Amino acid sequence: MARQIVLASGSAIRGQMLSNAGIAFEAIVPRVDEEMIKIALQAEKATPRDIADALAETKARKIGGKHPDKLVIGCDQVLDFDGQILSKPQTPDEAKEQLKALRGKRHCLLSAVVVYHELEPLWRHVGQVRLYMRDISDSYLNEYVERNWPSLQSSVGGYKLEEEGVRLFSRIEGDYFTILGLPLIEMINYLTASGDLKA
Repeated sequence: MARQIVLASGSAIRGQMLSNAGIAFEAIVPRVDEEMIKIALQAEKATPRDIADALAETKARKIGGKHPDKLVIGCDQVLDFDGQILSKPQTPDEAKEQLKALRGKRHCLLSAVVVYHELEPLWRHVGQVRLYMRDISDSYLNEYVERNWPSLQSSVGGYKLEEEGVRLFSRIEGDYFTILGLPLIEMINYLTASGDLKA
């Protein structure tokens, strides 16, 4: 019998991906201090991949503890720029600085998903995408941030590929859903195999 699904996230785009895929779920936002966890893990020399996975598991465990009978999905995304992790920009100036650092270079997005049930992780996956940013001009970069700042605040790296941010890139290697923050195909494969989604 299919279990009820809870998305441990307040991300509108992740919720939209599940809805668009016809997956019934309830969204509950976990109260987690992501920055403190990142700082602690970086001090322990954790890899960006491990940090994304740990953050996803922390969110799933937090909500899973209150809803042990449900299938809880925790997600997180980390931007790896030559071993340095970039977070969501706090100001337009910070977004501009991040984009200036990334332009003309390659970076990776790591999107982790962990599925919890009865206080245990059942399945986990970390998807990786390589993105190559164009060598964009200062003037376009500044205009881009000013025009799009309200939506950029929720995005690591200071861009949204599903919007005008697609113009910043010359090449992408990997899965589009992973860029949006959830390795959807792999997760659907798991939920289908576990009997929680019909196929």
